[in-house]
Amino acid sequence: MAEPRPPGRAVRRRAPDDGVVSVFVADEQHECPVDPDRWVRLAEAVLDDEGVRGDAELSVLFVDGEVISGLNHRFLGKLEATDVLAFPIDGEQVDPGRSPDGGGPGPDRLPGDPDDLPLLLGDVVICPSVAARNAPDHAGTYDDEIALLLVHGILHLLGMDHAADVERTAMQARERELLTRHHGTPARDPWAAEGAPPVDDHFEG
Repeated sequence: MAEPRPPGRAVRRRAPDDGVVSVFVADEQHECPVDPDRWVRLAEAVLDDEGVRGDAELSVLFVDGEVISGLNHRFLGKLEATDVLAFPIDGEQVDPGRSPDGGGPGPDRLPGDPDDLPLLLGDVVICPSVAARNAPDHAGTYDDEIALLLVHGILHLLGMDHAADVERTAMQARERELLTRHHGTPARDPWAAEGAPPVDDHFEG
């Protein structure tokens, strides 16, 4: 049974009762290995724990450094490759966080329509090459880093943020809970370092 969602979530359109939650994963890069089925399972488990029910859709894109750098520049005005960006679609938008926290309509998406359409949670865009580079000093292993970025991005889509200290504390605690339950404890504690940058950002259109 799913636990109640933590406070601080954005109010969003309810998914139609008919249908199921669908997670689509596309690996559009060739720099690092990606197991789409593994990350579909993790995303589905996180969404279930967060109370997402009914006809809802989430997209997860694995891209190379050039692509994510272009998105980071286009939507957040930052001239650099980042590890993760989140683009909420349906529901109340949230302010940008670090790389995985971008919130908004997402690249090349049209605004959502009537309530009888699937709830489009949004897009989580992850750059495996940046994750691999950051992993030794952050989550520890490449798989731990990808798992953290995916959970982080999904929580951004659902309305969590880390702009303020209290929000960051709540978001990191939820990340830890979800990772421990559905992935395992990371080899390193990515939340331990004083002043460590949050994993990346979300875009708000």
